[in-house]
Formats: sequence, structure tokens, C-alpha cells
Amino acid sequence: MGKIRRGGFIFIQWIGDHDPRHVHVYKDGHLICKWDLENQRLMKGKISQRVLELIWDLESEGLI
Repeated sequence: MGKIRRGGFIFIQWIGDHDPRHVHVYKDGHLICKWDLENQRLMKGKISQRVLELIWDLESEGLI
């Protein structure tokens, strides 16, 4: 995927990163959370409903 900016957040997913498939979410240069896309659960940090909705949107668009 690479890097996507949406809603004031940056979503990054690296090809070849460790399992499970996940996305890193940043705001203002700080890691907000890591979200497990395979199991739909938080791996690190805190996640707001807004960030979760943005992740679901990106998934439905096939971007992550």
C-alpha cells in the first residue's frame, strides 16, 4: 500500500512487514495505533471510532 493521508491521519502499511497484516496510523508525526486487519483488533496504542471508520473505508475501497 505505502502511505495514505485521510482525515488528518496517515495510514502506512509495509509490504513484507511481520504478520498479522496490519496498518500503522500516525497523526502529527506520532504513532496513534497499530491495527490488526486480519483479526480486527488493536495491536498497540489507542484507537478512536473515527480512525476505525477511516480504516473500514480504506479497506472497502481496496486501499489497505
